[in-house]
Amino acid sequence: MMYLAILAVLAQNGAQIQEGPRTPVPAAAQTGDTPQRIRSVTVQPGETCPPSTSDEVVVCYSPGGSPYRIPPAVRDEGPIPAQNQAWAARAQVVRDASRVAGGLPNTCSPIGTGGQTGCATFQSPDYVAGRREQRRAERAVPGGEDE
Repeated sequence: MMYLAILAVLAQNGAQIQEGPRTPVPAAAQTGDTPQRIRSVTVQPGETCPPSTSDEVVVCYSPGGSPYRIPPAVRDEGPIPAQNQAWAARAQVVRDASRVAGGLPNTCSPIGTGGQTGCATFQSPDYVAGRREQRRAERAVPGGEDE
């Protein structure tokens, strides 16, 4: 019984505290007022965007990645360090090195009976990779090989 009395008091007080329906406050862009000034600001990581005022709109831009505008095609990342390579790529390197060291067939090694048979197998992918890298470098440099 006491529970119902407390519930009735809380419901009555809650009804008195509540205000009427809230009307949303329009944003500056919704009022139809044209700002006097629009300012574009480039902010670096860690900086905050300056606040807008009633007569000014501030548009902030944060450049991602490098602050230098070097096109990705021209950037030279170089070879991938061994600690950043996938384990399968590292296992392939170890397997290839152990095949050459053992003088197995198709290894292009002067040691062993079957070493001389793999020279073309190793030279062909190296040539293709070299040509691909050369074409990529020529495309990246302005004024490179005319096509």
